[in-house]
Amino acid sequence: MLATLEQVGNEYIATFERHWENTVEEVWSVLTQNNKLQQWMPNLEVVDLRKNGTMTFHMNDGTGNSFGISILDFQAQSHWQFEWGDESVRFELEAEEEGCKFVLKEYIPILNDHTPKDLAGWHICLDMFQAALNGEPIDFPVESWKAEYEAYKKIVQPFLEEDK
Repeated sequence: MLATLEQVGNEYIATFERHWENTVEEVWSVLTQNNKLQQWMPNLEVVDLRKNGTMTFHMNDGTGNSFGISILDFQAQSHWQFEWGDESVRFELEAEEEGCKFVLKEYIPILNDHTPKDLAGWHICLDMFQAALNGEPIDFPVESWKAEYEAYKKIVQPFLEEDK
């Protein structure tokens, strides 16, 4: 399922929603435990998981370069928000009768031609998340990303045209 994109005030919010049959605790562990987190987002490492805590983004390009990321908001088993460049990303979990509702929101101050690439990346990361959740981690599927990128260009383009 593709993300929705809406303008709220002076920024944009991309919202990805998934419903999984797993418990909140199972989903939370794949979201926050480094050995599971890196199965779907291999660049991230949790250092201090709490509000005002930190994470590290590893470039994974052979240089050994990395940088810190601040955790903006956090409540265990409920939500986690961190800075993402000039943007921020928030994960929200909610128990449902048959599993867990999972919401990823990316808060985007300015849309540009790179935005569809980022959204396609998050989309694929969520596919990888689901595979990790099912105990069957997969490598980043480049061809699937290309297809999602084309779909997200169609979602973002009308907003870029409005901003002109």
